[in-house]
Amino acid sequence: MPKDIRYVGLDVHATTITVAVADAGREGVQPLGTIPHQADAVARLVRKLGPARTLRVCYEAGPCGYGLYWQLAALGIACTVVAPTLVPVRAGDRVKTDRRDAEKLAQCLRAGTVAGVWVPSPAQEALRDLVRARAVAKQDQLRARHRLGKFLLRHGRRRPGTGRAWTMAHLAWVRSQTFPFPAQDLTFQDYLHEVDHAGDRVRRLDGALDHAIATADPAQRALVAALQALRGVSQVTALTVVAELGCFSRFSRAKQLMGYTGLVSRETSSGPRVRRGAITKTGNAHLRHVLGEAAWTARYQPARSPALQRRQAALAPEVVALAWRAQVRLHHRYRRLLGRGKIRQQVITAVARELVGFMWAIGVWVEQHDVTRKAEAARAA
Repeated sequence: MPKDIRYVGLDVHATTITVAVADAGREGVQPLGTIPHQADAVARLVRKLGPARTLRVCYEAGPCGYGLYWQLAALGIACTVVAPTLVPVRAGDRVKTDRRDAEKLAQCLRAGTVAGVWVPSPAQEALRDLVRARAVAKQDQLRARHRLGKFLLRHGRRRPGTGRAWTMAHLAWVRSQTFPFPAQDLTFQDYLHEVDHAGDRVRRLDGALDHAIATADPAQRALVAALQALRGVSQVTALTVVAELGCFSRFSRAKQLMGYTGLVSRETSSGPRVRRGAITKTGNAHLRHVLGEAAWTARYQPARSPALQRRQAALAPEVVALAWRAQVRLHHRYRRLLGRGKIRQQVITAVARELVGFMWAIGVWVEQHDVTRKAEAARAA
């Protein structure tokens, strides 16, 4: 370990940053107080601490995002964004302050006992924000529909026939409803307005996603297109996976990605006893949700619908072959687990976990192919 390295721990809040420094080769940690959470204050702190090459900085991931990381990276400083749940906690420690948190981060960074999270680029973070905004809009649309549906049900208004809810025919029936009391009619119109507003919001964000894909980096567009070769993976699902994961190659094995999604079983084992429980639910909840929704298509026999054939038309044969293998294996897995008496939701969770493995295989193939293509283009130039 070089003797001139300084390990800096930052406890970051919306308006303040508490700083502590641990020097290599020395005992103890030195607190440096609190500075404003402003770009110029951070720049002054960096100049005060020493040359950028000698600094190693870390702070916990949180609601303040990655702006501080991007600023430090632009200054040439090695920065690690730490997963809060993986910061070691000393047993019996009942005092928690900003100063102590900063000191602990600096000490753990010097000891190498902190785990960093993957940090997206500003462009990837912008895409992720848009994808999550669309997911929130869909949740709000579902809530608005539930409110309106339950209001109608309380007053004995049941939709005629056995068709699906919220189709054009169903909405036409909903709009035709009237109520004898003005208060009820105003309530109905308000609920209906919220449903219409939520639908317009989702359509607007869908258009924004289409534009984001059209203007995205070619490597991202290739990944989104390749993932749609899998049955059940729509454009929104593929874009969500790419936005949340960023790069598939950062996982050396498919099992690492499965663990990242939180779709693996938790385990408490000791000696000869092995005890496994529910899934860990660690990692990214947005990613886990879309994977679970996509896994439901494993109920059906392997087939290539016209829509799926159109999505696969311009893709490489290797990607199409992987997608077909995924269909066959996931359907077989679904039927086999269901035949063993497993609960349907547990079966879907197991299928979603294996779907992640096929996504990893397709993503790594596309990324490696892109690297090879760029290298050949560079040699040709």
